Amino acid sequence: MTDATPPAAAAQPPQKDHGRAGRDLKAAVASAVVLLAAIGASLYFWKPAFMLIVAAAVVVAVWELRKGLLAQDIDLPEQPLMVGGVAMVVVAYVFSAEALVTATAVTALVIMLWLLRRGVDGYVKNATASVFTLIYLPFLGSFVALMLAEGGDTWTGGGLDDDGVAGIITFILVTIASDIGGYFAGVLFGKHPMAPVISPKKSWEGFAGSLVACLAAGWALVVYLLDGDWWVGLCLGLIAVVMATLGDLCESVIKRDLGIKDMSQVIPGHGGLMDRLDSILATIAPIWLLLHYAVF
Repeated sequence: MTDATPPAAAAQPPQKDHGRAGRDLKAAVASAVVLLAAIGASLYFWKPAFMLIVAAAVVVAVWELRKGLLAQDIDLPEQPLMVGGVAMVVVAYVFSAEALVTATAVTALVIMLWLLRRGVDGYVKNATASVFTLIYLPFLGSFVALMLAEGGDTWTGGGLDDDGVAGIITFILVTIASDIGGYFAGVLFGKHPMAPVISPKKSWEGFAGSLVACLAAGWALVVYLLDGDWWVGLCLGLIAVVMATLGDLCESVIKRDLGIKDMSQVIPGHGGLMDRLDSILATIAPIWLLLHYAVF
């Protein structure tokens, strides 16, 4: 009797079914707890330690995106991107938004000059992808540094009485609220896909759950943690849910275009670091603008 199963298929280990969520929930929760504990400790005891976490995240994210782009024969110059990206974060934290713009322009120029060493072939393709990466990762990530610097004392400080720390906590928690609200509403009630071609598991019901969670979290955090007006909290929640959703969809488009499922497997239950930073990167800049001009 002939076995209908091909030998190659029979040798492959069975894939775990994580249900409609599409992730290993236990591993995801454990990883999130560890990351949040590290972030919380750094913010409470010594703010510069949190900036080390941000700088490390920029380096890992650049490495992941370069690895993914190689699938389409796009080779990022990771050394100037990593060094320049870390410099942008430090400049934003120590100086100002104006200094960040200058550091970004200088880094972009250095990258284009760096690529000249490779010759003509693929120059435009690699330079374009490099500038895209520069804006998408270290530039947007540097707004976290701008938020933390709102506290004034950049070299010491910490605790909830620091405006910068309170702003970071608000930003992180409202983004988490979007993820949690969308997750549970999507799993329990999700029936109508939001963008089936881009992200089949994302539903309008999940978006509604994210909206309710973000509005509630934004209102509570701004009013009780930042001593701001209630309408600012609702605006913050609305901005967070829209930008977090768009950020998630944008990263899904990138992965589908590159033909990969996850950027890497550095975070158990989540995939790559970029798979967790997508909504954060899209959310931080507009939230910083709102809090900078309406609260701080």
